[in-house]
Amino acid sequence: MPFICSRAAALGTVLTLGAAVAAPPVLAQDFYAGKQIVFMIGSDVGGGYDIYARAIARHLGRHIPGNPVFVPRNQPGAGSGTAAAYLASVAPKDGTTIGAIFPGVIIGPLLEDRAQTLFDPTKFHYLGSADSGTRVCITYQNSKIKSFEDALKGRVVMGASAAGGSTRDYAFMNRNAAGAQFEVVSGYKGTADIFLAMERGEVDGMCGLDWTSLKSQKPDWVRDKKINILVQNGSESEAELDKLGVPTVWKYIKNDADKKAVEMVVSQQIFGRPYIAPPGTVPERLKILRAAFAATMSDPEFLADAQKSRIDVAPSSGEKVQEVVEKLFATPKETIKRAKEIISPPQG
Repeated sequence: MPFICSRAAALGTVLTLGAAVAAPPVLAQDFYAGKQIVFMIGSDVGGGYDIYARAIARHLGRHIPGNPVFVPRNQPGAGSGTAAAYLASVAPKDGTTIGAIFPGVIIGPLLEDRAQTLFDPTKFHYLGSADSGTRVCITYQNSKIKSFEDALKGRVVMGASAAGGSTRDYAFMNRNAAGAQFEVVSGYKGTADIFLAMERGEVDGMCGLDWTSLKSQKPDWVRDKKINILVQNGSESEAELDKLGVPTVWKYIKNDADKKAVEMVVSQQIFGRPYIAPPGTVPERLKILRAAFAATMSDPEFLADAQKSRIDVAPSSGEKVQEVVEKLFATPKETIKRAKEIISPPQG
């Protein structure tokens, strides 16, 4: 009898193990079916980053098994640092929340001491970038400053957002490293507010605006030549801007240390439209999200939508962006120190 009971127990154990082995894994479509994915957008409604993110949100779900619905939510503040901090510490890690943030918030902890305790950009999981490009400094048509050469000689009032935003950082960078006589008026909520300030004559212009954003937000300004494009900031020159005769910032930087510092600052443009998942996101879901992002970037329907929205698409994979961010955080300390200085208000 003990032998029979033992065999019965053993048989039960085998059957239990067999059932466990035979049980199918939780499939992606089982997880995402009927779910929503919250898409945190770290900018105001109507800005360039918002336009990009919402265009992507309209198509990304079709490339995820189970076809979840994407729900865009704007959470501006601190140059998208508010959204980044939420994603780092509060957002669920199950693949149901992703974010669109400014590249400046990724490089921020290197350049701003106050940001170091909020989040570590190397811990985010990068899904990819929709664009890599050039940023420009512009003035409105009524400004006396028509070129960067004019800006070297005369005072220019440039509107900007808070510290950490590209409009502020790039204005000071062009002042401190290239000699432009920019007087920076910061505190504007976003680019849309700065555009209005330019039209009202409160400021001459702004810096740190993506060329692609300018074309999508203000196509009439570009078409009707309502603006003066002073200079282009990027690792490489933009062919379209070259044809317009817009000089690169490198022409005006004479100091090698400053060149290295500017190279570090503009390297963020390699991931010009970064999309992220929270640290610790379930690996299987991260793989799904990265694959969906890559598929979306080559989706004819998305590309047609992007063309209609006047946004350029020059994508980088999540793995590539992750690699660039890690290299960026290995920059020598002396270059980081100088980069901090050139994006800050002049001392004294």
